[in-house]
Amino acid sequence: MILLNNSHKLLALYKSLARSIPESLKVYGSVYHINHGNPFNMEVLVDSWPEYQMVIIRPQKQEMTDDMDSYTNVYHIFSKEPQKSEEVLKNCEIINWKQRLQIQGFQESLAEGIRAATFSKSVKVEHSRALLLVTEDILKLNASNKSKLGSWAETGHPDDEFESETPNFKYAQLDVSYAGLVNDNWKRGKNERSLHYIKHCIEDLPSACLLGPEGVPVSWVTMDPSCEVGMAYSMEKYRRTGNMARVMVRYMKYLRQKNIPFYISVLEENEDSRRFVGQFGFFEASCEWHQWTCYPQDLVPF
Repeated sequence: MILLNNSHKLLALYKSLARSIPESLKVYGSVYHINHGNPFNMEVLVDSWPEYQMVIIRPQKQEMTDDMDSYTNVYHIFSKEPQKSEEVLKNCEIINWKQRLQIQGFQESLAEGIRAATFSKSVKVEHSRALLLVTEDILKLNASNKSKLGSWAETGHPDDEFESETPNFKYAQLDVSYAGLVNDNWKRGKNERSLHYIKHCIEDLPSACLLGPEGVPVSWVTMDPSCEVGMAYSMEKYRRTGNMARVMVRYMKYLRQKNIPFYISVLEENEDSRRFVGQFGFFEASCEWHQWTCYPQDLVPF
């Protein structure tokens, strides 16, 4: 695999990946953030260049120091020939099979290669799937990359995006001081590693909330290093009041203004969430969201 670290090549890859959306959207979103400050210190590997068949996004080696941190040890994969991914995935120089890790992508056909690779490494694997929900404009992305190069933190929300028409409630950027609140209410969270990950997401990626009468977030939403919108939550006292809808409308408006790609994953059985995001133009993509959680025999999942 070839390490792609030239800005011109990364931009060319970004534009090329747009032609394979939605299957490439996980990797496409990762490359977006890499091209805009690379706040999570990710790196891009391709099997060849400029013609490529496989792209793997992973954290740089110095980021993956905790063998049990599956929030950090995450690999995003897209392949034009997913059935041929086994040999690449078996390579220990590409994936550190001694760690607890996650492989994410939007191609179910990657499963055979992943299972073969994990079997050969005596690694256990758990497969999760969900619906991939996108908007029409995401499918029509032209990869123009018009937004200003630089980190999101440098850009910031426009002032008018903080204004709220609802008395006693105010739309705002989610402050990192509330990472513990987000962590306590995230189904995949509630531990120290997830808290560290959430802090990183809030500090360096777009997030938003609605502050209630006490000045504390009552609804919020965040983004991950692959541009997936998630961790959305409303405190029980403030549910079914339209608060989350207000957050989503302003948040999506901001993302579109900055040409930041975004998408959502929802469990198929979660009909309430599917109906909720449907009102904002989200619909099921032609492929699904997939995650393979892998861990060596001696690292029991927590």
